[in-house]
Amino acid sequence: MHEFDDAVLQCFLDNQGQLFPEEDVASNLEEAEAFLEESLAVVVNSIDEVWNYFEEAGVDVDGARGDEILEADEVFDIGDGRYLIVEG
Repeated sequence: MHEFDDAVLQCFLDNQGQLFPEEDVASNLEEAEAFLEESLAVVVNSIDEVWNYFEEAGVDVDGARGDEILEADEVFDIGDGRYLIVEG
C-alpha cells in the first residue's frame, strides 16, 4: 500500500486536468488518495528517478532529454523536489 502525503494529494487534485482533461477523477483528498493507490502511482525524489521509472516501464519518451521528461502528462511536479507519476 502506498502512502501519499497531503502535498502529493493536493498536487494531484490541483493538476489532475493535465492527465484527465475531460473530467476530474477526484474532488477531495480522500478521493485523490484512493485513485492514486488504485492506479499504482509512485512518488520519486528526482528527475533521474523519473527517467529510471520510464525506462523500467518501457515507456517511449519521444526523444525527450533532461528535464523535458517533466512535460509528460503523467508527471506532476509536487514542488518540493519530488515528482508524482500517474499512468493514465
